[in-house]
This record gives sequence, C-alpha cells and structure tokens, in this order.
Amino acid sequence: MTLVAPGVREVLVLGAGFTGAAVARRARAAGLGVRCTVRSEARRVALEGEGFRVLAQPDLDAGVAAYVTPETHVVVAYPPDGTTCARVAPACARAHSIAYVSTVGVYGDHRGLVDDTTPLPAAPPERARRVLDAEATWRSVGATVLRAPGIYGEGRGLHVRVTSGAHKIPGDGTRFLSRIHVEDLAALALAASRVRGETYVVGDLEPAPHGEVVRFIAEEYGVPMPPYVPLDEVHETLRADRRVDPSRALRELGVSLAFPSYRVGMKRTT
Repeated sequence: MTLVAPGVREVLVLGAGFTGAAVARRARAAGLGVRCTVRSEARRVALEGEGFRVLAQPDLDAGVAAYVTPETHVVVAYPPDGTTCARVAPACARAHSIAYVSTVGVYGDHRGLVDDTTPLPAAPPERARRVLDAEATWRSVGATVLRAPGIYGEGRGLHVRVTSGAHKIPGDGTRFLSRIHVEDLAALALAASRVRGETYVVGDLEPAPHGEVVRFIAEEYGVPMPPYVPLDEVHETLRADRRVDPSRALRELGVSLAFPSYRVGMKRTT
C-alpha cells in the first residue's frame, strides 16, 4: 500500500522545522510535489538549498489559498501561536486532506496508559488549552489530529542530551517515557491523507522508564550516567509519566514503524 491516499499529488507543509522537514523529504522521495512554509530566514535558506519551494511567513495567508487544491495533502507542524491557525485553516478547507501534528501534552499530568480513549483533563493547563484550541480549529476543516509524545531523530532527542552531558534524570528515573522517531511521525502524517477528522495517539511500541532509556544510551555511547535530580529541577515535559499506546493509529493508517523502540532509533551508528 502506498503511503498517501490516491488522488494526492502534492503536500503542503505548514511549519517545516524538525518534523515538517522530515515530512517534506519523505513526500518528495515518494514522488510528490512539495511546498513548505517557514518562519525564519535561516530555515528558508536551508530548505531552498535542499531544492524545496518555500513560502515565506509574510506571504502565508495569500500563498496557502493559492496553492491548496483538492489534490493537496496539508501537514500542519508548527506550534500554535493563538492567531495563525484561525487565519490559515479556512484556506485549507478545499484540500484533499489535512494532518495536524499535536502533542500528548494535552492530557496534562495524566499518569499511566494513554490511548485514544483516555479522557482529557477537565481543566487543562494554559499550554494544553492553546493546543486543544488549535486542534479544534483544524478539526473544523476536516483535519486528522496526531497527538505525539517526545519527537527524536538525528541531532535531536534524549540521546543527544545524554551524550552532550546536558541531561539530568528526573526523580528516581522510574517515570515512563514515550517517544516517536521523526521519520515514523512523518510517515504517519502522510498516511493521515487516507482519513478525515480522526484523532490518534501516536508513538513507538516500547515506552520505558526514564532511567532505563538513559542507561541504554550511556552504555551504547560510552558516556557517564547523568545525575538524578528532584522532579522540580527539570522542565515540566520531563516530569511526564505516560505509556502511549499507538495501536489504533498504526492499524487504521497502515503504517509499520521503522523505529519501533528506542533501542533501534537511538542505537549508535558510527
């Protein structure tokens, strides 16, 4: 089965940062036309250097309306800023399909298993509320929402922080980490062209205790174990204790993960 739905000829990536650029590269490798939007001049130069057509932020509103057709799959991969989603989403309504890359952070301090049946908190924190508002905006024009845990890949992720000596292990290291490799997330974002209006939790297949993952990295790369510190000394995103179950997304979107475990995705390659 091909990754994208029949009828999709072009992918428009709104926010071609770490995740969006991975989507763009994968779409181009599949023979699709690709356009990207970026917010910084440095990103524009980098992506144009790779041969991508890039729409600058000042031209975003008019540009999106001009380039979205019934053969376009739109992937939204920028963090909500409170205004852009409401302006741009209506211009994407005529697209073949839309995928909005969200976060499992919308579940707040929920601990334990997170799947597609997990309820949202009655009073989400402000950051989560902004994301949920953005989800609702995109869902109103038919988008499928992908709620992702920590995204990692070449040059970014826990393995980079541990090997650089910048990481600290929160608490006693027993809180569970879920993650997803950026290449797998890109595949899911493209496969979401096959559905409309769904909401999926995505991630890899091996959530594991924080300390266990860090120990694997330290041994794999031959670096010292980082220190353990109290929970209140680390960023809130490192205090999570979630085990993501992506089984419904993988089944319905027909995606087999290339990196089903941190043991594969964070394995030393050189």
